[in-house]
Amino acid sequence: MIKVLVVDDSAIVRKIFTEQLSKARDIEVIGAAPDPYVARDMILKFTPDVLTLDIEMPRMDGITFLKKIMAYHPLPVIIVSSLTPKGSAMALEAMDCGAVEVLAKPSGSFSVGEMGAQLAEKIRAAARVKVIKRVPTEAGPMAKRQGAITQTTNKVIAIGSSTGGTEALRDILTRLPADTPGIVVAQHMPANFTKAFADRINNLCRIRVKEGEENDSVVPGVCLIAPGNFHMLLHRSGARYFVQIKTGPMVHHQRPAVDVLFKSVAKYAGANAVGVILTGMGSDGAEGIKVMKEAGAKTLAQDEASSIVFGMPKEAIKTGCVDKVVSLKNMPQGIIDMI
Repeated sequence: MIKVLVVDDSAIVRKIFTEQLSKARDIEVIGAAPDPYVARDMILKFTPDVLTLDIEMPRMDGITFLKKIMAYHPLPVIIVSSLTPKGSAMALEAMDCGAVEVLAKPSGSFSVGEMGAQLAEKIRAAARVKVIKRVPTEAGPMAKRQGAITQTTNKVIAIGSSTGGTEALRDILTRLPADTPGIVVAQHMPANFTKAFADRINNLCRIRVKEGEENDSVVPGVCLIAPGNFHMLLHRSGARYFVQIKTGPMVHHQRPAVDVLFKSVAKYAGANAVGVILTGMGSDGAEGIKVMKEAGAKTLAQDEASSIVFGMPKEAIKTGCVDKVVSLKNMPQGIIDMI
């Protein structure tokens, strides 16, 4: 049984979360706190396995409380944030401080049932995370491989990730050279968070990182991240690769879905592609990596030791269509080697 403590200043959100999570047989809500001071006492008393945390609260903001949690009583924390530019930026700052996932607060366009299912899934993933001290990641020097890079302007790198993926992506993208072939990414993330995430990483990278928009070209030195709540697909017109942004049904309960992106990359890039599966819960991407491999693409998966959750990489590896299993530390070089 996974013990969960809900921390939110909104009585409505506390009520919805408690009601929805109580429907799950493997989750027990041990309490709901209106602010960090009450939450602190409840953590010591009930020792929860996972904490859901709002970030805009009176008396003490969620970021400050999160830092104290990670310093004195580390445990997996899921951030609950409003879909505002400020809320998105603070949620990403919280992930830098040690939060493992982010969830959009319920709104008029967000069904309560859908929110409850997503939160339960994130809690299950978070409960598996081994919380450790976090060391700031800095962009380090990359071994020069100009011979490989200059000959691959027609290549496409496709990356799929979920739980723990924001940190893994930052680690990888900040260590890729400026002339890396075009990159397309499907990271499971709510709407409006992906732009703030892309902007944040862009300031650390030698490549340009942005939220993908309809008809954006996939070119060397640019990484396009699928916008939250939309699927992103690769297309090709002559020698030009570009992306399309679409709605449509969720796949593996996700939108964007890795399988949707990977299958389009297999169709339009074929053997000119490299597919990468990173940390995440579930099996999204396994079918897509198989289709990419059958189309001639090179494929990589993150290893278990460096994955926050070894669900997606494990399922991809089980297909027998992963060429190489690589640690997060060696993933940037592994990608270039495949190119």
